[in-house]
Amino acid sequence: MVPHLVTALNGPLLDLEKKILEATPAIERWFRLEWQEHTPPFYCSVDLRNAGFKLAPVDTNLFPGCFNNLATEMLPLAVQAAMAAIEKYCPDAKNLLLIPEQHARHPSYLQNIARQMQIFRQTGLNVRLGTLDESIKEPTAIALPDGTHLVLEPLLRSPNGRRLGLKNFDPCTILLNNDLSAGIPAILENINEQTLLPPLHAGWALRRKTNHFSSYDDVVKKFAKMVDIDPWLLNPFFAKCSEVNVNEATGEDALAATVDTLLAKIRKKYKEYGIKEKPFVIVKANAGTYGMGLMTIHSSAEVRDLNRQQRSKMSVVKDGLEVNDVIVQEGVYTFEQINESVAEPVVYMIDRYVVGGFYRVHEDRGVDENLNAPGMHFVPLAFAHQHAVPDMRAKPGMAAPNRFYLYGVVARLALLAASLELEKTDPNPEIY
Repeated sequence: MVPHLVTALNGPLLDLEKKILEATPAIERWFRLEWQEHTPPFYCSVDLRNAGFKLAPVDTNLFPGCFNNLATEMLPLAVQAAMAAIEKYCPDAKNLLLIPEQHARHPSYLQNIARQMQIFRQTGLNVRLGTLDESIKEPTAIALPDGTHLVLEPLLRSPNGRRLGLKNFDPCTILLNNDLSAGIPAILENINEQTLLPPLHAGWALRRKTNHFSSYDDVVKKFAKMVDIDPWLLNPFFAKCSEVNVNEATGEDALAATVDTLLAKIRKKYKEYGIKEKPFVIVKANAGTYGMGLMTIHSSAEVRDLNRQQRSKMSVVKDGLEVNDVIVQEGVYTFEQINESVAEPVVYMIDRYVVGGFYRVHEDRGVDENLNAPGMHFVPLAFAHQHAVPDMRAKPGMAAPNRFYLYGVVARLALLAASLELEKTDPNPEIY
């Protein structure tokens, strides 16, 4: 399904599509050379926003949790990509230990885990689930909506403490689908004889969004120079603001000043491109996911005028962690709609390959609001056979494959930025 784009596809985005399509051979070679120098995260999903005049990533998730929302036609491609990824770390891999979210019991999330297990089993791996939930002392079956079930098993360290596995199961590779928002459990530390993916510093206990978008800045500048475009067309402005506590109204002056500065930069760009929309920013926790700890701001006055409910929602993220460090990010409109509901594309990758995606759709949210919220639903992207094969004969803006190719290019830029980010923040760079 291709969504309707409310804003006419003209001006900068059409020029952008045209330049990227014309530069496709150079772009693919550029990515190929970059991946010779850098190792992509094992898997990744990227939230994009398409404003009609700008296409940019607004979030990059290194523990993607919605594989069940990909089109079933994507499975063969996902299996091939997973094979390529596994072979890098353990060519003779036999056993894979998958560790999901600690207390996740939501049917949709569990179906995501089931889909991941299906993908990895088709690569030739024995896959079992280990849980960080210490209340589970023995193999425990969890029913799924389709009548099947998953079995969660307690994690065990080997007698010498060097390896992590399950009873009668010694894996070569350990894959986390737990973003470590609540911290790094001791049982996951000092694993030196096995490959742990993603690495512990990719989790939200240590990772910061400002580090990611700083790396994305570097990537986009190089890319934009190569294809001769304004980097801003693919890149949201951002700034970091620390020591903020909206519940106690501390740090508000600094936050308001940061908002003013960023809005001024956006207005300047809007004026340059003749954009009539009202600039806005997103203030969100510098660590965390699930769309928590986030608010849309159109004026710095709104920072000081937050009501009690808004302050409460902004002050806490997943696992009840307090927010003291925020990223102020340029708000990017999404003018894509499915059945008259606002939508945004989410692109999924395994290793360096795009393996599909979906539209996140929300009937009750506006074009300037976060869609990752209760009430959202998903529509698989029509990536299956055409995302990497743009139609060079079609006019810009008139062919779905070209739009999807554009999505894939921008998502891969974010993937490359994540690779650089992990390199820069690695606490043990000599063994990276």
